[in-house]
Amino acid sequence: MNESTIREILRTYIVRELIRDVSYPLTNEEGIISGGLMDSFSLASLGVFIEEQFDVYIPDPELTVTQMDNLDQIVSRVLQG
Repeated sequence: MNESTIREILRTYIVRELIRDVSYPLTNEEGIISGGLMDSFSLASLGVFIEEQFDVYIPDPELTVTQMDNLDQIVSRVLQG
């Protein structure tokens, strides 16, 4: 799966399931948590989604605002495996 596909799958999941506004124009660098679009509970849900969708486990200590606050960071982490 390439970076572009991963990015769109994640963007779709985040706006549909976590932000709950499919028309929201989420950018790659926008602070998802720091910008108040989702909370830490949603970040845990995102971690579960990533594991199920991409078979990439992200340990709890890495599920932080510092490391997973925008789409670019999340995509990069998924690509690391």
